Amino acid sequence: MLKDAYTFNSFTTHDLQASKKFYADTLGLHVIENEMGILEIQAGGSNKFIIYPKGEDHRAANFTVLNFEVKEIEKVVDHLAAKGITFEQYEAPMKTDEKGICRNNHGPTIAWFKDPAGNVLSLMEE
Repeated sequence: MLKDAYTFNSFTTHDLQASKKFYADTLGLHVIENEMGILEIQAGGSNKFIIYPKGEDHRAANFTVLNFEVKEIEKVVDHLAAKGITFEQYEAPMKTDEKGICRNNHGPTIAWFKDPAGNVLSLMEE
């Protein structure tokens, strides 16, 4: 029954306008604020995801809520760092280098960063 259903991610923010600016201007994604005050965001070739305001009740996810698959992670990390994004630093088993990139034999090359609401996002190299 659900195997053909359209799916999409959603998560919250405490500041809709800061999130709108971050996803549109910093990340360069197509962002629409709909009539209900919800951000609808489209990234290349994927389903959309939505961000909705939660106000003071907002609690940032302490896990990755959204992954961006990229071809050259180092170039993307450098580009986003130049725009002011700080990449997370982690210790073993997902140890990151000085740029915040985890390169290990146990999984993909990945780098994590946070949006203005504190939600964890990642870049994963194809």
